[in-house]
Amino acid sequence: MSSVKYNNRIVDIESVLFVKNDTVPMDELRECCTFGIPEKLRPLSWRLLLHFLPSKRSDWKSKSEKDRMEYDKMVENIFTQPGQFSGEQSNDHPLALDPDSGWDLYFKDNQILLQIDKDVRRLRPEFDFFQRLTKFPHKIAAAMNLAQRISQNYLTAETIQTSKIVSRVEDDIDYANSSIVQLNGSLINDGPEELHWQVVERILFVYSKMHLGVKYVQGMHEILCIIYYVLSSDPDLEWSEHAEADSFYCFQNLMSEIQDNFIKTLDSSHVGIEARMESFHSLLQECDPELHDILIEKRSIRPQFYAFRWLSLLLSQEFSLPDVIMLWDCLLADKKRFDLLDYVCIAMIENQREALIEGEFGDNIRLLQNYPSVDINNLVAIAHDIKNGTYFKKPQQTLKLLTSEKTAHAKNAINNAMKNILTKFKR
Repeated sequence: MSSVKYNNRIVDIESVLFVKNDTVPMDELRECCTFGIPEKLRPLSWRLLLHFLPSKRSDWKSKSEKDRMEYDKMVENIFTQPGQFSGEQSNDHPLALDPDSGWDLYFKDNQILLQIDKDVRRLRPEFDFFQRLTKFPHKIAAAMNLAQRISQNYLTAETIQTSKIVSRVEDDIDYANSSIVQLNGSLINDGPEELHWQVVERILFVYSKMHLGVKYVQGMHEILCIIYYVLSSDPDLEWSEHAEADSFYCFQNLMSEIQDNFIKTLDSSHVGIEARMESFHSLLQECDPELHDILIEKRSIRPQFYAFRWLSLLLSQEFSLPDVIMLWDCLLADKKRFDLLDYVCIAMIENQREALIEGEFGDNIRLLQNYPSVDINNLVAIAHDIKNGTYFKKPQQTLKLLTSEKTAHAKNAINNAMKNILTKFKR
């Protein structure tokens, strides 16, 4: 993108966000964001596009403060610990069989937390952001250290005072701070410091507790981490300070639109992920029947082999983080939310049309499941052309033109040989 176009886009979006009237014209904002959002304006734009902030500017402060206070209350109320249940009775203990037991709830929560913990620890391994300390740890929750609940390698210092481990380090331990001692003897500070992945873990756990019909399903962490990264990277510290709470609500609002992809009992329904893949399958057939026939009918490459992840996770795993963010600018700005997603997926296939036609089953599967790096802006432009019905009206290469060089050379050699034979025969 040229610097002139980029600067013009900044001016247009700033005008929509800050200048025009007291109410942000959402349709105009979506129009301005259709092909991407400048980095410094992205966090605020996403808060609006994901309905965390109302369109009326004068309501931003009161609405955000109210929601952030509500989130803090959820964190305080949800993080129950053994021996701290309100109204605890003498028969409420770890071995109690009562399904309403506080301990029973604690252990069930830990099963969900264990899966969340496994997923968030390996968030975007190619990108060290989530392994860094956050500048704004949650004052209450950071000290609780969620991961500690499910770790078998930690014991509170008070419970192992007689062990050899503690005897080696007890002179350096402040037991009043209830620090945690690892079994290898190293000391871990349970103060207010925490890593970004721990913040993501907490948001997911709170979400699973507040949405029992959905709970946590593997893959949600990939959705949330994109939102959290954008909001926590806000250059305005007054906004980035509240990235955790704001991310929770943005994620919650987004999940309300795509949660059917994660509910197993709805997989086969008209709103489940299988219906989405069938819709995608039909769109591919409509847009490019020739390629559809090759992939689906001749090679039996079903959308389930690759499109399940594409559609359910909004392509969050197919590209680098910066590229996914640029792509999400366009997806979130889509007036008919995620209608564009199907066309981006078609554009991905069309972008690799030649390789898919020339390849075999295994080659195609590897390509679609490990999609190569591409120009995201070009991919989105192709998607819009397909959606608007202009892409396939352009001169397209036919199967004959898409044959490999090796095949083409072979055909030429055969034709030349035939000509020579016919020439000799005529003589």
